[in-house]
Amino acid sequence: MYNTIIMPVDVFEMALSDKAVRHAEFLAQKEGIIHLLHVLPGSASLTMSRFAADLRRFEEHLHQEAETRLKTMVEHFSIDPSRIKMHVLMGNVRDVVNELAEELHADVVVIGSRNPSIATHLLGSNASSVIRHAHIPVLVVR
Repeated sequence: MYNTIIMPVDVFEMALSDKAVRHAEFLAQKEGIIHLLHVLPGSASLTMSRFAADLRRFEEHLHQEAETRLKTMVEHFSIDPSRIKMHVLMGNVRDVVNELAEELHADVVVIGSRNPSIATHLLGSNASSVIRHAHIPVLVVR
């Protein structure tokens, strides 16, 4: 159905992605590639420059932990692991999803979302931000 699927995930809240896994697999069918994407928050501002070395070590730790958890997530898929690519990038979720979608010429984004609450209606969520700014179709799975 789709050749290139981007699936943003929060590796520190895996339950959100459980249902999305099955939908991404279905859309990938026999030949599609699923790109799992975890986005780490962007680096701290210049006011944190005194702590740059510590911050860099912390970011490296988060990056390694995210990669480890993504590898574990690959085991939840029933398709061939060679068809699942992992990306750990830094920045704003909305922007990183759009940039990766452009770079990979992605066909669709599949993203898990929790049921809306007053907090997500007032503050917005990553899923709603991705939907509002995406240039390709987005499937939100609840």
